Amino acid sequence: MQKILYIVPLLMTGVAYASPELDVAIENVRQNCGNISSELNHLKTMAGINTAVTAVGTVTGGVGLATGIAKSGVDSEIEQLEKEIEELKKSRGDVPIEHLEIEDEALFERQVAEFIASYQAKEAELSAAEKKSKTLGNVRTGMLATSTATNIAGAVIAANNRVDGDLQAKINACKMSVKELSNAQMQARATENATADELAHAGQIVHACGAWDMVDISSINKKSTGATVSSGVGAALGVAGTITSASANSNSVRNGDRDKEKNLNNAANVLAGGTTLASGAAVIFNATQIGAIKRAASAADECEGALK
Repeated sequence: MQKILYIVPLLMTGVAYASPELDVAIENVRQNCGNISSELNHLKTMAGINTAVTAVGTVTGGVGLATGIAKSGVDSEIEQLEKEIEELKKSRGDVPIEHLEIEDEALFERQVAEFIASYQAKEAELSAAEKKSKTLGNVRTGMLATSTATNIAGAVIAANNRVDGDLQAKINACKMSVKELSNAQMQARATENATADELAHAGQIVHACGAWDMVDISSINKKSTGATVSSGVGAALGVAGTITSASANSNSVRNGDRDKEKNLNNAANVLAGGTTLASGAAVIFNATQIGAIKRAASAADECEGALK
């Protein structure tokens, strides 16, 4: 009987048993932190898609602006050609037919031929310039319409590509369970109620999942809001620019008031510049959102890796 009393204390000396509390705490972390990475990777993918979409809006808006500027140059040429044609008409109209005297018939015929050739050349040049102006106007309208469509798509994607209440709740629960695991680990160490391997494993998880404390989740949503607003502004300016450009290039305006046409073209160019800048801002917001999501995804991956 004395041998038994001496042996049992010897068996218990220096032995640490598995801690049920530590096991439960680790399992809680696994449940709360184990499924966040996939959702963040989806946000990252959508931010990448939106960066490409808004980049298209920026390019098409820029092309629309460049085309509009080129059109303004052609319109100036048209205006100059019209003046030159009018001057040609006046130069011949000033000679009264009833008092016309021809001293050198050959010279006169040559001058008439030169006048007709010059007039026809100016008319042909004017016709080509008008066709070019019309084409450039149509291209500008098409580019603005495309930029509008991509900005609308960008605004929709950005508005939905954010950390919602459910994902935020998961992240909060993950952080809380990591704190509880840290407390359980310290308690188990103090009471020597866990093996060295268990304590080391718990420490690895606490360290890896503690990366969540360095992540600013709110920045993801701030970038989303910025991209949504920028794309919305780009879409609004794009719609106005498309309508203005189409109006400026309509036959009724082109064949009517020259000043009205010029004002509408200038307005369309300004709106094209505005939608390009807004689209560019959306690209920046989407690109920086990718960076914020990557940091969060990296924390999620590090945490989940320690839980395997």
